[in-house]
Amino acid sequence: MPTSEKPLVERIARVLAAEAHSSNAQGSDPSAAEKIDKVWPEHVNQAIAVLHTMREPDQQMAGVGDVETWARMVEEAIANAD
Repeated sequence: MPTSEKPLVERIARVLAAEAHSSNAQGSDPSAAEKIDKVWPEHVNQAIAVLHTMREPDQQMAGVGDVETWARMVEEAIANAD
């Protein structure tokens, strides 16, 4: 399975920044890539909040995977967000 070179918290923060700024989402900028590169750090706290919510998988997720591994992976992403 491929892995990302960017930390999970950064990827989530970039999605949140894109949602706020890109006209492809809720924003107004038709070409927001450069702006997202600059402002994603402003969304890190929101990204960490998302990760805190994700620590516990739902029942469907738990039915197809290892709950302890999932929790450890998300906790690691939170720990590396600092």
